[in-house]
Order: sequence, then structure tokens, then C-alpha cells
Amino acid sequence: MSHRRDGIELNLTLKQEGFELRVEHQTDARVLGVFGPSGSGKTTLLESIAGLRAGVGGRLLVDGNLWLDSGSGVCLPPEQRRVGYVPQDHLLFPHWSVRRNLLSGSERAGRAGMKVESRLADVVETLQLQPLLDRSVAGLSGGERQRVALGRALCSGPSLLLLDEPLASLDRGLRQRVLPYLLTVRDHFRVPILLVSHDPVEIQALADEVLLLREGRMVAAGKPMDMLFRPEVYASPGAPRFENLLSCRIIDKEDHATRVRVGEEGPFLMVPFVEGDPASEVILTLPASDILLAREEPRAISARNRIPGKVESVRSVEGHQLVSVDVGSSRPLVAEVTADAVAELNLKPGEGVFLLIKSRSIQTQL
Repeated sequence: MSHRRDGIELNLTLKQEGFELRVEHQTDARVLGVFGPSGSGKTTLLESIAGLRAGVGGRLLVDGNLWLDSGSGVCLPPEQRRVGYVPQDHLLFPHWSVRRNLLSGSERAGRAGMKVESRLADVVETLQLQPLLDRSVAGLSGGERQRVALGRALCSGPSLLLLDEPLASLDRGLRQRVLPYLLTVRDHFRVPILLVSHDPVEIQALADEVLLLREGRMVAAGKPMDMLFRPEVYASPGAPRFENLLSCRIIDKEDHATRVRVGEEGPFLMVPFVEGDPASEVILTLPASDILLAREEPRAISARNRIPGKVESVRSVEGHQLVSVDVGSSRPLVAEVTADAVAELNLKPGEGVFLLIKSRSIQTQL
């Protein structure tokens, strides 16, 4: 298992065909999410870090090692940067077996002092690739290809993982199957990760910190829950509405529903039937726009979930009123309501409210 020692220092500039990238940031986050609209420079940033773009200036320090310092003439080539890069199209060798693909970076791992066979065994077990080892990559599903691409990057002995939209090409079912592997990689191998994503759920689930890019510039950086409410995010064309990410534990089951608890001390929820045994963990999502707020607990109502809480904050973002409510779990639940509702219900910090949630609004992620 690899243990990180230092953070990442970025001070990069690149001028290219009418586009200029300029990013300056320092982080010790396990996973730094890179978020922004199409054309903002997210993939360009990853390729600049990997050494795949010519003309990049500035300074890049990773895990205490200097990869780039244009002022002193330091610019390591890609093969010396110890980057595990997983692009959107995976770039696997289609006619090779899975095993051969996994070992394609083993020479780099060996030069880095890593025991190749030990790392291969660890990666295969962690990503559950044993049944695939002798198969051709050409016959794999999208989710299997994503796992193999991730495994190949890990087998190369990286000190930094670069993941470019790892779940974007997968349908909802495949995304639910691949996301747990990304969480496992984050927690097991402890290699720092830069994650490009357009998905707020993915960012919330994986990232400790988020960097917002717009037209090649870093607009802001901070915790995911803060960054996803920025006007720069809501103003992005096609940006999805905010979804609450709920880390839950299964309590018990009925014929067509499951009762879960949010966090260790949070509220209980009735949700559509979820696979898994009692006490097992599950991640659920709940759109902010699907939560209704009331000042008094309603009695005769079809919504199966009526949760008491206290308003933490009310924010107006691009015409949307986002109300954060403390419900006793590790993070608040966020409801999206109208400005009229804020005024009529007198929603302000410290006021008590009830959250009304239909069970079918809650979806399983993993």
C-alpha cells in the first residue's frame, strides 16, 4: 500500500490556439475534484500535469518531487512523472488480454522500486479482476473496461492518479457498480487523485476539495458542499440541479421498501427496496428540488418521510433558494424552494421545519 507524504503544488500556465490555462493552487486533499463547464480546460489541466502538453510553464511539485520548474529549466518527461492517467477513452490495448494490459506499465513500477507481482495481486483483488485476467479487452463491458484502465494505472506505481470523467460514459446501472471501486481505490491505495467530473454526486462521493475552472482560470476552490452552490456552477449551461448524497445504513425491510438510517445518528428514512443485509452501508441520492418544507408536522399526507430539522442557512443562487437544514446527521439536507416559500414560511437560520420526502424520490447509488 502506498502512503502519501506531501501535497500537490500547481502553478501552471499554457497558451495555445486562442486558449490560455492559468491555474495556481496548493492542496493536500486525498481527492481534488476539478469541476467546470465544457471548454473550461479540465482535460487540458490533467494533460499538462501528465507532461502530455508542450509549452506548459510554471511549477509543479508532487509528493515532494519537482516535476516542472520552467524558471530553472526542469521539465520531466511523462515517463518520469509517475502519473497514472485514465483518460475518457481508456486507451487500452484492444487485442491484449486484461493481464497484459495491467502489466503494460510494470517497467515503470519496477524503476520506482515497487514489487510488480505484489502490486498486481493487490490491484486484481481490490478491483475484483481475477475472472477477467485471461480475457481480451475487446470483449469487455464498459464498466469492466473502466476497472481495467484504473487497474493498469495503479499497476504502474503512480504517485498521482489523474481520472478524466471516469463515470461519464456509463449508464446508471454501471455507474452504481463502478463507483464503489473508485471509493475503494481512494481509501486502500492512498494515492492522491485529481478527478475531472461534471457530476455533483460523483464530486460529493469522492472529492475532499473542489477546484472550479472557467475559461482556463481557477474561479474558486473549497469543500464540495460549498463549491457546488457557487453561481459559477449553477450558471453553467446544462449543469444538473443539486442532489443530496446520503450515506446510510440498512435497518430492516418490508415487501417493497427498506428502512435506512442516515449516518450514525441521523434520521430514519423509508426508501424503495435496496439490496443488502441489515447493517450494511448504502449510498443514496435525493434531489434538493424533491424536498418539501413545512413549519408544522402535517398529519394526513402521502409522503412516508417527515423529518424534523432546524434551518442552518438560506442561500439565493441564480434565482434558486437553497435551504440547508440540520437533521442531526454529519451534513445538512438541502432543499430547493421558491422565494415566495422562503418569505411565507419565514425560513431563516434557527427556525424549526419539517422535511417532507416521498420515498420514490430517493435513489440508490451503491
